[in-house]
Amino acid sequence: CIRFSVGDVRVFQSRNSVGVRGITMAETDRIISMSVIEHVDASPAERAAYLKRAAAERRLATETAGEEEEIALTNEEIGEETELSDSRYEELKAHEQYVLTVTEFGYGKRSSSYDFRLTGRGGKGIRATDVSKAAEIGRLVATFPVGNDDQIMLVSDGGTVIRVPVNGIRFASRATKGVTIFNTAEGEKVVSVERISEPQADEESEETVEGGADAAAASDAGPEGAD
Repeated sequence: CIRFSVGDVRVFQSRNSVGVRGITMAETDRIISMSVIEHVDASPAERAAYLKRAAAERRLATETAGEEEEIALTNEEIGEETELSDSRYEELKAHEQYVLTVTEFGYGKRSSSYDFRLTGRGGKGIRATDVSKAAEIGRLVATFPVGNDDQIMLVSDGGTVIRVPVNGIRFASRATKGVTIFNTAEGEKVVSVERISEPQADEESEETVEGGADAAAASDAGPEGAD
């Protein structure tokens, strides 16, 4: 994936214009999604410090560890450290967005928008999933911003549908595989993911599953933990 400023995209006089390159892709790559997210002025060191502190707070709140710790480790490669004041931390927190990624075998996660650094248009981009586990999790099929109160609906090529609350999906680094959101049947793949923002009246309507015992089990159990 790649993140760049909207201002880097030229305005053309004709809709028939070829346009400019947004990302340089490998031979087997294809574009699956595009989203507009809010820009916040923050240095790489500030973003790394924010991600580290936010992950620590979530671990204290949920008493869990694992992939969240990798958020800080991934950003330590920046090589610069800084301390955020409480006011600066709250400012960054107020503008933080969450990016959902889902793979064709039903794995997904929420990652902070600060984990996606701003680069120039036309680059090769950065990893949005753990490509070393592609055989296990499949290729990416969707990525877009979500809110904590949203829900998502996933559809497989076998006609199975599952509806899941976003707040049950774990936070993790953009470069990790995530957790199981949808237990797809053998030979089945997720082909569509849609965000649903309207709150539902009761718990039963929050998770609607049609077809397949595996999908029903996934809905009842919620997202599973990752390795």
